[in-house]
Amino acid sequence: MSEDMRTDKAGHLKTVVQVDDVEAHEVAPGIMRRRLPTTAYARGWLIDFAAGTEWPEVDEHTTEERYFVLSGEVIDGGERHGPGAYVVFAPGSEHRPRTEEGARMLGISLMSA
Repeated sequence: MSEDMRTDKAGHLKTVVQVDDVEAHEVAPGIMRRRLPTTAYARGWLIDFAAGTEWPEVDEHTTEERYFVLSGEVIDGGERHGPGAYVVFAPGSEHRPRTEEGARMLGISLMSA
């Protein structure tokens, strides 16, 4: 992964990546995950689901997690979430996303304070 480390106007460090340049790893057949740069406060992923795939196990959250659907449609808990949907899960929640048509989403897990 090619990371560009920069500082903003206030002198704070920031990291910039082109997400499609980040190496993808297969989570399950048809599901690819790219791990994005992390901080002490949050982890991020870009996840691509091929049509007809489902997350391999129930995803249990010890901390808050959220995802943003970039393209396609994610079916989660019987609800359909299309492009632009932003879904937040509280600590202790669980889910198992799937898709019929394929989807791309940005996932973010907040770390414990």
